[in-house]
Amino acid sequence: MTREVVVSRQRDYAYEDEQGEQRGTRLLREMLEVAILTLLLFIVVHLVVQNYRVDGPSMLPTLHNQEYILVDKAQYLFGKPSRGDVIVFQYPRDPSQDFVKRIIGVPGDTVSVDSSGQVTVDGVAIDEPYVNDLTNASYQPNTWTLGPNEYFVLGDNRGNSSDSRDWGPVPLHDIIGKAAFVYWPLSDIHPLQDWSSVFAAIHP
Repeated sequence: MTREVVVSRQRDYAYEDEQGEQRGTRLLREMLEVAILTLLLFIVVHLVVQNYRVDGPSMLPTLHNQEYILVDKAQYLFGKPSRGDVIVFQYPRDPSQDFVKRIIGVPGDTVSVDSSGQVTVDGVAIDEPYVNDLTNASYQPNTWTLGPNEYFVLGDNRGNSSDSRDWGPVPLHDIIGKAAFVYWPLSDIHPLQDWSSVFAAIHP
Protein backbone atom coordinates (compact mmCIF):
# COMPACT_ATOMS: atom_id res chain seq x y z
CA MET A 1 0.00 0.00 0.00
CA THR A 2 2.78 2.38 0.84
CA ARG A 3 4.41 1.85 -2.48
CA GLU A 4 1.09 2.42 -4.25
CA VAL A 5 0.52 5.68 -2.38
CA VAL A 6 4.02 6.92 -3.13
CA VAL A 7 3.69 6.05 -6.79
CA SER A 8 0.28 7.70 -6.94
CA ARG A 9 1.66 10.92 -5.46
CA GLN A 10 4.56 10.96 -7.92
CA ARG A 11 2.13 10.61 -10.81
CA ASP A 12 -0.02 13.49 -9.50
CA TYR A 13 3.05 15.72 -9.25
CA ALA A 14 4.17 14.84 -12.76
CA TYR A 15 0.68 15.57 -14.11
CA GLU A 16 0.57 18.98 -12.44
CA ASP A 17 4.04 19.82 -13.71
CA GLU A 18 3.04 18.81 -17.23
CA GLN A 19 -0.09 20.97 -17.05
CA GLY A 20 2.04 23.90 -15.87
CA GLU A 21 4.39 23.46 -18.81
CA GLN A 22 1.41 23.35 -21.18
CA ARG A 23 0.02 26.60 -19.78
CA GLY A 24 3.40 28.29 -20.12
CA THR A 25 3.84 27.04 -23.68
CA ARG A 26 0.32 28.15 -24.61
CA LEU A 27 0.87 31.61 -23.12
CA LEU A 28 4.16 31.97 -24.99
CA ARG A 29 2.52 30.87 -28.23
CA GLU A 30 -0.34 33.35 -27.79
CA MET A 31 2.09 36.18 -27.07
CA LEU A 32 4.07 35.24 -30.18
CA GLU A 33 0.91 35.20 -32.29
CA VAL A 34 -0.10 38.64 -31.05
CA ALA A 35 3.39 40.01 -31.79
CA ILE A 36 3.35 38.55 -35.32
CA LEU A 37 -0.16 39.88 -36.04
CA THR A 38 0.82 43.33 -34.72
CA LEU A 39 3.91 43.33 -36.94
CA LEU A 40 1.92 42.24 -39.98
CA LEU A 41 -0.71 44.92 -39.31
CA PHE A 42 2.01 47.55 -39.00
CA ILE A 43 3.59 46.44 -42.29
CA VAL A 44 0.24 46.44 -44.11
CA VAL A 45 -0.70 49.89 -42.78
CA HIS A 46 2.73 51.26 -43.69
CA LEU A 47 2.37 49.88 -47.21
CA VAL A 48 -1.02 51.57 -47.61
CA VAL A 49 -0.66 54.82 -45.65
CA GLN A 50 2.35 56.97 -44.83
CA ASN A 51 2.73 60.25 -42.98
CA TYR A 52 4.73 63.24 -44.22
CA ARG A 53 5.63 66.65 -42.87
CA VAL A 54 5.09 69.64 -45.13
CA ASP A 55 8.30 71.63 -45.45
CA GLY A 56 7.93 75.08 -46.98
CA PRO A 57 5.17 77.39 -48.29
CA SER A 58 4.81 76.10 -51.88
CA MET A 59 1.33 74.62 -51.28
CA LEU A 60 -0.26 77.54 -49.43
CA PRO A 61 -3.12 77.95 -48.69
CA THR A 62 -3.94 74.23 -49.06
CA LEU A 63 -1.03 73.00 -46.95
CA HIS A 64 0.95 74.99 -44.42
CA ASN A 65 4.57 74.68 -43.39
CA GLN A 66 5.12 72.04 -40.67
CA GLU A 67 1.70 70.45 -41.09
CA TYR A 68 1.58 66.65 -41.12
CA ILE A 69 -0.37 64.80 -43.79
CA LEU A 70 -1.45 61.23 -44.43
CA VAL A 71 -0.73 59.91 -47.91
CA ASP A 72 -2.78 57.11 -49.46
CA LYS A 73 -0.22 54.88 -51.20
CA ALA A 74 -2.83 52.36 -52.38
CA GLN A 75 -4.96 54.91 -54.29
CA TYR A 76 -3.09 54.52 -57.54
CA LEU A 77 -2.83 50.74 -57.40
CA PHE A 78 -6.43 50.65 -58.62
CA GLY A 79 -6.60 53.83 -60.70
CA LYS A 80 -4.58 56.58 -62.31
CA PRO A 81 -3.76 59.97 -60.78
CA SER A 82 -6.27 62.66 -61.74
CA ARG A 83 -6.16 66.38 -62.38
CA GLY A 84 -6.61 68.22 -59.10
CA ASP A 85 -5.05 65.49 -56.93
CA VAL A 86 -2.47 66.63 -54.40
CA ILE A 87 0.32 64.08 -54.58
CA VAL A 88 3.61 63.23 -52.90
CA PHE A 89 6.34 62.12 -55.28
CA GLN A 90 10.08 61.70 -55.58
CA TYR A 91 11.72 64.84 -56.88
CA PRO A 92 12.83 63.93 -60.44
CA ARG A 93 16.20 65.66 -60.03
CA ASP A 94 16.92 64.06 -56.66
CA PRO A 95 14.90 60.93 -55.77
CA SER A 96 16.08 61.17 -52.16
CA GLN A 97 13.74 64.16 -51.72
CA ASP A 98 9.95 63.95 -51.66
CA PHE A 99 7.81 66.83 -52.93
CA VAL A 100 4.11 67.62 -52.60
CA LYS A 101 2.28 69.40 -55.45
CA ARG A 102 -1.04 69.40 -57.30
CA ILE A 103 -1.60 67.57 -60.59
CA ILE A 104 -2.66 69.95 -63.35
CA GLY A 105 -2.06 67.85 -66.47
CA VAL A 106 -2.25 64.11 -67.14
CA PRO A 107 -0.73 62.02 -69.97
CA GLY A 108 -1.65 63.43 -73.39
CA ASP A 109 -2.54 66.91 -72.09
CA THR A 110 -1.07 70.14 -73.42
CA VAL A 111 -0.52 72.57 -70.55
CA SER A 112 0.24 76.26 -71.04
CA VAL A 113 1.09 78.92 -68.48
CA ASP A 114 1.05 82.53 -69.70
CA SER A 115 2.85 85.60 -68.37
CA SER A 116 0.04 86.37 -65.92
CA GLY A 117 0.12 82.85 -64.48
CA GLN A 118 -3.11 81.73 -66.15
CA VAL A 119 -3.06 77.96 -66.72
CA THR A 120 -4.68 76.41 -69.78
CA VAL A 121 -5.14 72.67 -70.26
CA ASP A 122 -5.93 71.47 -73.79
CA GLY A 123 -7.16 74.95 -74.69
CA VAL A 124 -9.39 75.30 -71.62
CA ALA A 125 -8.44 78.10 -69.21
CA ILE A 126 -8.98 76.82 -65.69
CA ASP A 127 -10.21 78.85 -62.73
CA GLU A 128 -8.30 77.64 -59.67
CA PRO A 129 -9.90 78.72 -56.36
CA TYR A 130 -7.22 76.91 -54.33
CA VAL A 131 -4.36 79.07 -55.68
CA ASN A 132 -2.73 81.58 -53.34
CA ASP A 133 -0.75 83.59 -55.88
CA LEU A 134 -0.78 83.37 -59.68
CA THR A 135 2.37 85.43 -60.01
CA ASN A 136 4.69 83.84 -62.54
CA ALA A 137 7.69 86.14 -62.14
CA SER A 138 10.22 83.31 -61.83
CA TYR A 139 9.16 81.54 -65.01
CA GLN A 140 8.69 82.51 -68.65
CA PRO A 141 5.42 81.65 -70.44
CA ASN A 142 5.66 78.14 -71.81
CA THR A 143 3.74 75.15 -73.14
CA TRP A 144 4.28 71.47 -72.36
CA THR A 145 2.80 68.43 -74.10
CA LEU A 146 2.77 65.41 -71.79
CA GLY A 147 3.88 62.00 -72.94
CA PRO A 148 2.67 58.61 -71.67
CA ASN A 149 2.87 58.30 -67.87
CA GLU A 150 3.82 61.97 -67.42
CA TYR A 151 2.08 64.37 -65.01
CA PHE A 152 2.36 68.14 -64.87
CA VAL A 153 2.36 69.44 -61.29
CA LEU A 154 2.22 72.92 -59.78
CA GLY A 155 2.35 74.29 -56.25
CA ASP A 156 -0.75 76.19 -55.13
CA ASN A 157 1.47 79.08 -54.08
CA ARG A 158 2.51 79.78 -57.68
CA GLY A 159 4.77 82.72 -56.83
CA ASN A 160 6.88 80.58 -54.48
CA SER A 161 7.01 77.07 -55.87
CA SER A 162 9.57 74.90 -57.64
CA ASP A 163 7.47 72.68 -59.89
CA SER A 164 6.96 71.37 -63.42
CA ARG A 165 7.49 74.86 -64.82
CA ASP A 166 11.11 74.46 -63.73
CA TRP A 167 12.00 70.77 -64.00
CA GLY A 168 9.26 69.33 -66.19
CA PRO A 169 6.66 66.57 -65.75
CA VAL A 170 6.70 63.90 -63.05
CA PRO A 171 6.91 60.26 -64.28
CA LEU A 172 4.22 57.95 -62.93
CA HIS A 173 6.79 55.68 -61.30
CA ASP A 174 7.97 58.59 -59.11
CA ILE A 175 4.50 59.16 -57.61
CA ILE A 176 4.25 57.80 -54.06
CA GLY A 177 0.59 58.45 -53.35
CA LYS A 178 -2.29 60.87 -52.94
CA ALA A 179 -2.29 63.31 -50.01
CA ALA A 180 -5.62 62.69 -48.32
CA PHE A 181 -5.69 64.15 -44.83
CA VAL A 182 -4.08 66.78 -42.60
CA TYR A 183 -3.76 65.34 -39.10
CA TRP A 184 -1.44 67.77 -37.31
CA PRO A 185 -1.70 70.23 -35.69
CA LEU A 186 -4.89 69.04 -34.04
CA SER A 187 -6.51 72.43 -34.57
CA ASP A 188 -6.22 71.96 -38.33
CA ILE A 189 -7.38 68.37 -38.83
CA HIS A 190 -9.29 68.02 -42.11
CA PRO A 191 -9.50 65.94 -45.29
CA LEU A 192 -8.09 67.55 -48.41
CA GLN A 193 -10.83 68.82 -50.69
CA ASP A 194 -11.45 67.21 -54.06
CA TRP A 195 -11.10 69.89 -56.75
CA SER A 196 -11.84 67.64 -59.74
CA SER A 197 -14.74 69.97 -60.66
CA VAL A 198 -12.18 72.64 -61.62
CA PHE A 199 -11.15 70.43 -64.54
CA ALA A 200 -14.63 69.23 -65.52
CA ALA A 201 -14.64 71.09 -68.86
CA ILE A 202 -11.50 69.29 -70.03
CA HIS A 203 -11.81 65.96 -71.83
CA PRO A 204 -11.64 62.89 -69.52
